[in-house]
Amino acid sequence: MKRLHVHVGVKNLDASIRFYSTLFGAEPSVTKHDYAKWMLDDPRVNFAISAGHHAAKGIEHLGIQVENGEELAVVYGRLKAADRPVLEEGATTCCYAKSEKSWITDPDGVVWETFLTNGEATIYGDSPALDAASLNASPETCCAPALRSPQPECDAACS
Repeated sequence: MKRLHVHVGVKNLDASIRFYSTLFGAEPSVTKHDYAKWMLDDPRVNFAISAGHHAAKGIEHLGIQVENGEELAVVYGRLKAADRPVLEEGATTCCYAKSEKSWITDPDGVVWETFLTNGEATIYGDSPALDAASLNASPETCCAPALRSPQPECDAACS
């Protein structure tokens, strides 16, 4: 069963953890000095926040998390059918997890990742640098891809 993934950049991690814990009625399943994650079943979402150099304030990216390789193959097929450039990152470490992932942007430049998590990591991780794929992600963001924005006006404004 798939799970929606939402990653939000925050200014004050502690205040945001308190807020989202109250909103969700649950404590985070992962808490680090710069990151927190809730794996919720109602609604079924992997909701993550990060502070510092990892993300700009606001929605950083969205995603679809799968539970096995068969689901990942189906979602990867959908990415290819979407007729947009796909960044196939493959095996990576990001957000304190080991994953297999690919990235795509929607027609307006919103970044989406599709991934299968297959282990934990002790570091936040490295991924391709963001290159104007999202107006809201920072250049140092670990988890966003180097995809080009489809909006020509963004190339000058976002560089």
